Amino acid sequence: MHMNPSFPPFSVLMSVYAKDNPVWVAQALDSVLHNTVRPAEVAVAVDGPVPDALRHVLNEYAGKEGVLVWYFPQNRGRGAALQEAVPKCAHELVALMDADDICLPKRFELLLQYFQQHPETDICGGQNEEVDAQTLQTLSFRRVPLTDEEIKRYVKSRSPFNQQTVMFKKSAVQKAGGYRAFHLFEDYDLWVRMAHAGAHMANLPEPLVKMRVDNEMFARRGGWKYFKSNFALQNELIHYDMISLPRYIFNTAVRFCVQVLMPNKIRSLFYKIALR
Repeated sequence: MHMNPSFPPFSVLMSVYAKDNPVWVAQALDSVLHNTVRPAEVAVAVDGPVPDALRHVLNEYAGKEGVLVWYFPQNRGRGAALQEAVPKCAHELVALMDADDICLPKRFELLLQYFQQHPETDICGGQNEEVDAQTLQTLSFRRVPLTDEEIKRYVKSRSPFNQQTVMFKKSAVQKAGGYRAFHLFEDYDLWVRMAHAGAHMANLPEPLVKMRVDNEMFARRGGWKYFKSNFALQNELIHYDMISLPRYIFNTAVRFCVQVLMPNKIRSLFYKIALR
């Protein structure tokens, strides 16, 4: 791990809440701190009260290697926590990190190289390696499009970034209005508004993060509450004139069938086979 003077300093931002696994949080932070290029700042936004075991882990890391822990008194959801946390980050380049995932060793080096070679870029992510939550054995990959044109076409139907791989310019996020409280879709909501605001977008072809998944992950992507958030996102896409009325009807109908009508086991198979 090193601070490479040829790269600008950058922040890493991770949101944590009461249900996060303390062991996984420690592994996530270790993977950040042991990357080939070290962040100048690692900010952990703690969304409301957390159990003693998790607080103990956070206290162990606080102050180590530039780690800052920001305790927010109330649990307001990830979108609201990031809305407050992003402006507090010290650097223009901010990389997101999830509390239960693991950065691959060259994640930040690869992203910084891309920003250096393509200074017009406002946001850049990469591919996801989905791994078993316990064994970390590779299960699949979530592939996302690479170019600005492909991403802005893809955003009309699905989230075009693996959010836990993303690095963005803070100014571009703030220009689009920043994070908002948007149940389960706070990232997709932000990508839509950044695309509408003309942000330049990219993804790398390499996997950058190991994302823990379990058997229930895909099955949980259903129910009325999940559909209502997705429906609100479709309304946003048509509001910004990013999709046509027929596309809006198609997107909404498919989501209603998959997320409301489809049984959990079949939904899980659908996500695994059709969307991977």
